[in-house]
Amino acid sequence: MKLWLKFNLAFFIAFIIGIGAIGKIAYTVLQSNAREEVLHTAGIILQSALSVRNYTIEEIRPLLAMQKDNFLPQTVPAYAATNNVARLRKLYPDYSYKEATLNPTNPASRATEWETGLVEYFRNHAQKTELVGEHKTATGQSLYIARPIRIKNESCLACHGKVSDAPPAMLARYGESNGFGWKLNEVVGSQIVSVSMDVALARARQTLSTFLLSTGAVFLLIILLLNILLYKIVVQPVKKMSLIAHDVSMGKMDQPEYELKGKDEVASLSRSFNRMRRSLVNAMNMIDT
Repeated sequence: MKLWLKFNLAFFIAFIIGIGAIGKIAYTVLQSNAREEVLHTAGIILQSALSVRNYTIEEIRPLLAMQKDNFLPQTVPAYAATNNVARLRKLYPDYSYKEATLNPTNPASRATEWETGLVEYFRNHAQKTELVGEHKTATGQSLYIARPIRIKNESCLACHGKVSDAPPAMLARYGESNGFGWKLNEVVGSQIVSVSMDVALARARQTLSTFLLSTGAVFLLIILLLNILLYKIVVQPVKKMSLIAHDVSMGKMDQPEYELKGKDEVASLSRSFNRMRRSLVNAMNMIDT
């Protein structure tokens, strides 16, 4: 195997190992960063929903008092927050939002089995204000961020406390079976923003592909430059000395000397080669005479 081929084989092996190691480390880091980015966006959506809820409770709900004969769903915090996020989802279609409640007025807000688990967790861990995790869905793994819905304002009990205290217009709209019996400071549900893990993984893979292509191009450029230097500094001089040595061994003593200028090992080898050649020529001349 030629010297140049040996070096290129070593370069290729180093390239494969290097790209593999960099890819593995980079994918782990990029996946973590993509996950954090997705959670950050989910947190913004969740905070937006919370802000709308608070605004509805403080600014809109008092209007309900002036609409005794006409119930306005826009005064319901969950309704306002859900519709606000529905508009946001036009910009973030991969994200979903739900106010999962154990005993909701609107059956569409009833918590599923795994959502019930989140609500129970917040009930059993009063100090927890946020929970981040993953859960398995029919379409794959999903990433979620959840916060408890705690009754902090007594005005909420006007509609969800005793049935007798609820506005007649609301009872006419939703009935008397659900959404009552809530208590102050009780966790009744959870705000949940979910997004498929495929979103985070797709972002990580896309960034990784760009990163590896760039890194691979840089590596290949370095290998090309190393090949040029290797040929000019090592392979070409050694090849020329090898040809001269072959001609001398065949009796062609009139071959010109080949000496490299410099102080590196190859230049030193060329000077040593020339001294050996001269000694060999002198020895052959002495034999002839």
